[in-house]
Amino acid sequence: MSPIRQVQPIARPPLLHVSVQESLRAYIRDNSLPAGAALPPESFLARQLGVSRNSVREAIKALESVGILETRRGVGVFVREFSFAPLLDNLAYGLGDRLRDIDELREIRRVLEVGLIDRIIAEMTDEDIAALRDVTARMGAHAAKHESFAAEDQEFHRLLFRRHGNRTLTALIDLFWQAFYKTSDFANLTNQDPMETWRDHQAIVDAIAARDVAAARHKLDAHYDGIQKVLERNRARMQAPRD
Repeated sequence: MSPIRQVQPIARPPLLHVSVQESLRAYIRDNSLPAGAALPPESFLARQLGVSRNSVREAIKALESVGILETRRGVGVFVREFSFAPLLDNLAYGLGDRLRDIDELREIRRVLEVGLIDRIIAEMTDEDIAALRDVTARMGAHAAKHESFAAEDQEFHRLLFRRHGNRTLTALIDLFWQAFYKTSDFANLTNQDPMETWRDHQAIVDAIAARDVAAARHKLDAHYDGIQKVLERNRARMQAPRD
């Protein structure tokens, strides 16, 4: 005689507004609605879904928070153009002050940039190199005054990959960069030695200008190793016992 199986617990049904969110996502997907397309009025959606207008309104607000929809007051609800901004905001909030997670993001960025640098060098023009030299010169001016240059740092990495033309890659690299600087006061951490950071970027540009792939790859690796060491020092400082 086979053993009696236990009664399986009933899975808790999802909250109503969550179900409405999924229905709205499916509506957008199934109808291939492009950015800027209008959704039917709330009252119509409520009747179609068999729910209250409040449930529809909650679902719309939730989809707005993740960048899928946008409400134009007095006009209606529209499909929003895709953006990494909501993901960035949620990521930075979720990371809090966890240096381990920031270090993992650093490693992902390092793999992307180092892995693509040979292709980037092949695509770079003299104009691109001149733009990189200009931004590194501005970095150097700030470094000489012991000032942070977060904006120039971000611009440098955007310029590095702009010729590649991969918008998703550029957005991802930008996402990782901003997560560093929006988390744990990371701008102050990475720029504890502004001159060293500037020299790292200058060396990368010199290698690119010489079309030296091996040197550029080595300099990028060294740059990210430097960031890792700063993270390790800060982690040790945070974990040290306080008097």
